[in-house]
This record gives sequence, C-alpha cells and structure tokens, in this order.
Amino acid sequence: MPISIIKGKNKGPIFTIVAGVHGYEYPPIIATQELLKEIDANKLSGTLIVVPIANIGSFFSRTPLMNPQDKVNLNGALPGKSNGSITYKIADYFKTKIIPVSDVFLDIHGGGAAEDLMPFICYYRNEKKPEQTERAKQLSETSGFEYVVSYPYTLKDDQPAKYVFKQATQDGKIALSIESGKLGNVQKDAVVLIKKGVYNMLTQMEMYKSTIEPIKNIVKLNNQTYIRSNNQGIFYSPYNAGDSVKEGETVGQITDEFGVVLSDLKAPTSGIILYKISTPPVNIDDTIMCISNKL
Repeated sequence: MPISIIKGKNKGPIFTIVAGVHGYEYPPIIATQELLKEIDANKLSGTLIVVPIANIGSFFSRTPLMNPQDKVNLNGALPGKSNGSITYKIADYFKTKIIPVSDVFLDIHGGGAAEDLMPFICYYRNEKKPEQTERAKQLSETSGFEYVVSYPYTLKDDQPAKYVFKQATQDGKIALSIESGKLGNVQKDAVVLIKKGVYNMLTQMEMYKSTIEPIKNIVKLNNQTYIRSNNQGIFYSPYNAGDSVKEGETVGQITDEFGVVLSDLKAPTSGIILYKISTPPVNIDDTIMCISNKL
C-alpha cells in the first residue's frame, strides 16, 4: 500500500487523506495524486498522511469493491486482523498505525463501475464524541460541497466499525468522507471538487492557505432510506442521482431476461437520490437506490 507523508515547515495537526479504498473509484485517486504534486511543504503547517490507493489489488485488476486476492471488501473489514488475509491486514494497519496518529481522517470515495451518485460530503453524528462531531460538521459545511450528509451513529464500543472512516469515528477522530465521481470514470469536475474540498478543509484547519470558496445555500441531509432489490433481473429507471422523488412514486422496475416485469420499485419516502445503480444487472438484496432527506 503506497503511503506518502508530507511534513510541513511548521507544527500543526496531522491530517490523513485516503483514496482507493475501492480501487474502481477513480476520481479520488486522481485527485489525491494531483494534491501530492501540488502541496508545498514549505507552506504547510502540520503533517499530511496520504494514501493514494489503499486497495492496490482492486485498482490494478479493475475489480469493483473487493480485493480479488482474497475477495474481501476493505470497506467492511475494519478493525482488521494482523494475521488475516491481505485485506484484513490492510484494515489492521489502518486501525493500529494510521488512525491512531491522525487528528483528522478523510476517506474519499466515488461511484464505482455501476454507481451513479451526486457529489456530497458526509460525517457520523457521534453523540459520544460531541467535540469531534461538531468539528467534522464545521469542516463539512465549509468544504465547498453543496450537499452535506450526516449519518446516525449507533455503534457500541465493542462492535466492529467495518467501514474505514467509521472506524476513525469510533476511535474519536474528526472523521469525514467525500463522495465525488461516478460510473467508474474520471470526470474532471469531480476531481476538481475533491481538491477544492481538501484545500478548503486544510485552510479551515489553519494548515494551508488557499482561497476558500464557500457554498451559500448548503443542503443538509440527515435521514437516509434505501431501496433494495427483491429479485435478480434487469433494472430500469428514468431517474438519475440528484433527482427529487416523492413518496409512493415508481422509481424503477426489475424485469426478467425476456422483459417481463418482476417488480415495481416505489420510493418509500420523499427526498433526493444520493446514489443509485445505473447499469442493468441487479441481484437479490442489491442496494438499488439511496434516498436522503431532512429529518
């Protein structure tokens, strides 16, 4: 796993940036590589720990989600196992070596091969760690992302976090995640937005000086509802990520191989589509769509 450490000229916090937890999510990887070239250590206060591709096996094999070496999803393997297979060892390294020394932990994702999503930044509402949660909220709202999503945090201390940035949340760090990019491609605007978010957060942390570009009308979403497939088949939907839907509205259909409709999918709530499957094949229990709204 490649790791770069940029130690600033002046003392300050340790800010960790991770991309490529899913190796098929390319805009975060490209954005992180560009940041490595651009950041001037002489202008930096504190330290950046940068992991440009956390899941090398997934990246070079073009495999969505899982590492083909052991068929394990890194974003489900935390806290990891030091004596486990390769992905569990990577997860253990995050848990024992990287997260403990981080003040801020940013995990950057995007839409993989089948996923359409709208860009957003998110954090967990961890009532056990109010100071860290408030700081994550502040950084999210000054990141330059229009959509700020907060997730409920219900984990007990002895429960596995599974997700990388949720592990950082559980361990009491200021933890955030960016989602930007879609469908396994590199969109230039997604790369630019990720970099803008990082620079804005570093500026807010007084680690790096850049021009902050705040969003005047932030949309705060804090309630998520998921639509899952109850059939294996072919998925059709006229909607895209970012579209608004109303409760009870038909948002898609699943057919068999001959086009016979197996099920209609209806929105269980009104809200905005955060992300959805945008390729035809679906399997039972696949997450078809995530709809988010205000509580």
